[in-house]
Amino acid sequence: MTTNLGSTQYTAAVAGEITPEMEFVATREKLPAETIRSEVAAGRMVIPANKVHLAGRLEPMCIGIAAKCKINANIGNSAVTSNVAEELEKLHVSVHYGADTVMDLSTGKDIDNIRKAIIEASPVPIGTVPIYQMLEELGGNIEDMRAQHFLDMVEHQAKQGVDYMTIHCGVLLEHLHLTVERVTGIVSRGGSLIAKWMMAHRKQNPLYEAFDDLCDIMRQYDVTWSLGDGLRPGSIADASDAAQFAELDVLGKLCKRGWERGTQVMVEGPGHIPMDQIDMNIKKQIEVCHGAPFYVLGPLVTDIAPGYDHITSAIGAAMAGWSGAAMLCYVTPKEHLGLPNREDVKQGVIAYKIAAHAADVARRRPGAQERDDALSRARFGFDWNEQFRLSLDPETARSYHDETLPQDTFKSAHFCSMCGPKYCSMRITEDIRKMAAESGENELVQLK
Repeated sequence: MTTNLGSTQYTAAVAGEITPEMEFVATREKLPAETIRSEVAAGRMVIPANKVHLAGRLEPMCIGIAAKCKINANIGNSAVTSNVAEELEKLHVSVHYGADTVMDLSTGKDIDNIRKAIIEASPVPIGTVPIYQMLEELGGNIEDMRAQHFLDMVEHQAKQGVDYMTIHCGVLLEHLHLTVERVTGIVSRGGSLIAKWMMAHRKQNPLYEAFDDLCDIMRQYDVTWSLGDGLRPGSIADASDAAQFAELDVLGKLCKRGWERGTQVMVEGPGHIPMDQIDMNIKKQIEVCHGAPFYVLGPLVTDIAPGYDHITSAIGAAMAGWSGAAMLCYVTPKEHLGLPNREDVKQGVIAYKIAAHAADVARRRPGAQERDDALSRARFGFDWNEQFRLSLDPETARSYHDETLPQDTFKSAHFCSMCGPKYCSMRITEDIRKMAAESGENELVQLK
């Protein structure tokens, strides 16, 4: 699949063209191709598909309110640990368990080789945060950055095939005083780096000032903007504060500028938000950013569960998806504690597939409930193998069942080890229906 050089999915959609990528996405989403085109043209949907990656293994997908809720998995090495083989294994686990996109957040050595291997192996869009590699090349001294350093890195990663990039253009010098009283300050790595640069030079954010030049690079390769939320709250105490919303107002203006220059745009969101503020946050973003797809991290609804933040965040993610978030960035059990390994990645992806699917069922997305209904029928029919097959994680479902009843004969038994043969409510329901049928009349209807 290819698109003409100089055009993007957005410019094609605005011109009334249905691209092959839009056709592919329409089939995946069970939506008319014209719906996909019109949503992309309106800026409410993006198809992250770098032209370089399209020439490789990429299978186009979409992110937008009209489509199913998507999830992203973060992988990548650090200065402390991991290598190419480990990151490719994390990529495989992410895609196997259903991640719709994967971000390479590598911050250590050998970043280029790791990303090259990931892009070549990935059928899903790959995202990055370019400032990480740029900082590595500057020896860790953000004060030495010049705008051209960043522009060069964005172009370098675009040439590699990166499909979307998180860039913190919305953190402005005049916003920094708003973070002084925060409990956790600036928790975005990219946001904190830009803030440090601005304080060191007492100048405006160079990425904000270079926005139009960045758009030109993004458009050439059709890299999708992921406008970073550098001032997102990192604790529920800081949620929905003046700093967060000051940046959001800037991002809303940048959405329009990105569209005017022919690029695809989505917007990143918080962070840590208590449950009662999630719906407001999602709806405010949709309004301020003119319907651009919202890509949220979590949000975590409480801060007291290190080691279980895939759960605290999946609660918020399901609520955010129900309120209109288009993509959910997973959180693993290692969040705030360390670099995720293979098992952490799996746990994060599964938690977020549950959250996204729950949102799709609530939003009545086409076909979303079919799998639920099929599994429920298999459960009531005691078809254990079919239950396993339809599960998000068949291996775990089967292993839990087989811990106590491993023999093949129990794969057709009308009970499990929870209730045993005498207390299974579904088996008792079968008996009740059989009694009604044998009586020669529909006693259940009469009782009603």
